[in-house]
Amino acid sequence: MPAPTATWKTEAGFDVVDAVRDVAKERGVPPAQVALAWLLGRPGVTAPIVGATKLTHVEDAVASEALKLDEREVARLEAPYRPHPVAGHS
Repeated sequence: MPAPTATWKTEAGFDVVDAVRDVAKERGVPPAQVALAWLLGRPGVTAPIVGATKLTHVEDAVASEALKLDEREVARLEAPYRPHPVAGHS
């Protein structure tokens, strides 16, 4: 059985990345801040795990808490997402 492909490496996954980059560019912030702001806006998410290996990673994580995405931005970020099966767990 071939190894599963990472979800973001599919065409739809790249479309999600492109949407994050577009919103970030319009907001004048790094894409990481937009992605984390979206995550923090999800019900039930109270403490995302951020793997920080550079100071800028921590700074983006902190700044994302203050970034509030509007409904139109959230819809743009979610529109290209395509559900996929869980891979690598049995």
